[in-house]
Amino acid sequence: MTILVFSDSHGNVENMARAVERLRPREIFHLGDCWRDGEALHALFPSLPLRQVAGNCDSPALRPRELLLEIQGKRILLCHGHAYRVKDSLLAAGFAAEAQRADLFLFGHTHRVFRDVRGQTLFFNPGSIGDPVSPTFGVIRIREGVLDAVPVSLDSI
Repeated sequence: MTILVFSDSHGNVENMARAVERLRPREIFHLGDCWRDGEALHALFPSLPLRQVAGNCDSPALRPRELLLEIQGKRILLCHGHAYRVKDSLLAAGFAAEAQRADLFLFGHTHRVFRDVRGQTLFFNPGSIGDPVSPTFGVIRIREGVLDAVPVSLDSI
């Protein structure tokens, strides 16, 4: 199973659409900033499941702010990251991941790609698909019980 992960699109639906057209995922995650971009992408690809969380630039009324999913036996926690202060450290995120027994903790907010295993959890930030110079996104693959997440430069596909 292949899942595309976008964050911090900030109005750039075209970049997300390009990645979807090229990689043809089974599902899409949008980690916030901007919610309406996720909706616009879903309108372009209505047959693809979309799960999204609200970010700090989205309306406070939008929900959810966080999602815990179980896909093929893997627990995946989606959030934007601002509520865990990920720009400062991953300490609060680590406590949340441990409390939720997350195999994968997905976050955005920093606009920087990040991938690191801490304890039993893979922490992954796909960067910013809306970056005007170097847009990035993530690809999650779950195969035969093995989960991985890798960053991808939009320019490389």
